[in-house]
Amino acid sequence: MRTTIFIALMTMISFMASSQTKVLLKVGRNTITATLTDNEATRELTKLLEQGDITIRMSEYGGFEKVGALPQSLPTSNTQITTEPGDIMLYQGNQMVIFYGSNSWSYTRLGKIDGATASNLRQFLGNGDVTLTLSLESSVGIENVTSDAIKEEVIYDLNGHRITNKPLAPGVYIINGKQTIIR
Repeated sequence: MRTTIFIALMTMISFMASSQTKVLLKVGRNTITATLTDNEATRELTKLLEQGDITIRMSEYGGFEKVGALPQSLPTSNTQITTEPGDIMLYQGNQMVIFYGSNSWSYTRLGKIDGATASNLRQFLGNGDVTLTLSLESSVGIENVTSDAIKEEVIYDLNGHRITNKPLAPGVYIINGKQTIIR
């Protein structure tokens, strides 16, 4: 009984971690990833990004951040926050702010740049104004895998039952030992 509960809990934690929305931020030829916070603003932002990339002209402000206008306002849930390098915030409902320094103000948290440090962000964002392209990350990890041998897919549902009928309904499956979300 305890083993079953533990396995179910670990599967749920794994699913929650894997379901976080990742976005790509591109400046020139350089691209980094960020993980979005789950809130009303980021759900609306994700809906916008599902329609296509967003280009934002970002300006230097105060020596610790870049700020630029979003194509439309997003819902706010402002709280007093002290930022750190890599934080992505929503200011006044329609301004995206990327921090490479620290500031304390009332923002809505949008996310965090993965593995960000002040120095690598300054290098990525450059000096002065920049054009940033924001897009949804299409996949995480290896994109194309080829094999010399065709192998049968082994598919299980989260209850451990083997699935043989296809196509699969939307849901979470274990396919060849890897957790996969079918949308």
